[in-house]
Amino acid sequence: MATAFVFPGQGSQAVGMGKALADEFAVARAVFDEVDDALGERLSTLMWEGPADALTLTENTQPALLAVSLATLRVLETEAGVDLARDATFVAGHSLGEYSALAAARSLTIADTARLVRVRGRAMQKAVPVGVGAMAALIGLDFEQAAAVAADAAQGQVCQAANDNGGGQVVVSGDKAAVERAVEIAKSRGSKRAMLLPVSAPFHCSLMQPAADAMKDALAVATVKPPLVPVVANVLALPITDPAEIVRRLVEQVTGTVRWRESIAHMASQGVTTFYELGAGKVLSGLVKRIAAGAIGVAIGNPADVTAFKAAQGA
Repeated sequence: MATAFVFPGQGSQAVGMGKALADEFAVARAVFDEVDDALGERLSTLMWEGPADALTLTENTQPALLAVSLATLRVLETEAGVDLARDATFVAGHSLGEYSALAAARSLTIADTARLVRVRGRAMQKAVPVGVGAMAALIGLDFEQAAAVAADAAQGQVCQAANDNGGGQVVVSGDKAAVERAVEIAKSRGSKRAMLLPVSAPFHCSLMQPAADAMKDALAVATVKPPLVPVVANVLALPITDPAEIVRRLVEQVTGTVRWRESIAHMASQGVTTFYELGAGKVLSGLVKRIAAGAIGVAIGNPADVTAFKAAQGA
């Protein structure tokens, strides 16, 4: 029975996330301290005390989610004897989560990853003025249908299928007027629900090219090692291990589609039956069972989850 470890992206954040882990486990506290030191500020205080509107700023959300995911992994390693190289067939992460996956697999250090995602968050926020772009979820359409809606809605502007999340959930991204047109077109084509999302920028579309350029520069000077476990890349939905390719795909990911449905399906086709979601929220665990028949998703993000994991492993 093969397993994969997956890592959440933006949208899973909440004030207080990770605090129970830090309170109970010294190794978790050490991860939060390491991220704080790398950024030169007490991000952990913002995570645990808020305010929520500051935490949801992309430049804060991204390193915060990274910290919780890696703290969770460190706890599993020390408390339950998890050895990623031995216990995981693949790692993968949704958008920002791909950086968490790479850090988990020791391709990047925690400190370097924290600094990279801070650059990424700021560059993504800066790439498009607030109010110019938008994203919308189209529920009940498959990827091809949603991509066709986006193409018809563009009308000379940008509108792209940004996230293929699976379970009939596709997110489109681009110029605000074009995305609003996509919502109306989707409703006329059988979408069960189509709605604008409360996001601060239009991620994963060509409007993010300035952010892709910034990440190309930042990654060019980062030390990237072969991961201990193959990383299933968002833009390929296939596993990669070569550091040069990892860098190239991370740059492409900023403007490219997050092919999450295909990523989970590929891992399942290679025998993965259990997907452990490490960090904040349970979004990815919920998607697993809708994408891969018979597969299960298990979310681990607090001490009770760790206890349950240990009991299931007989640890």
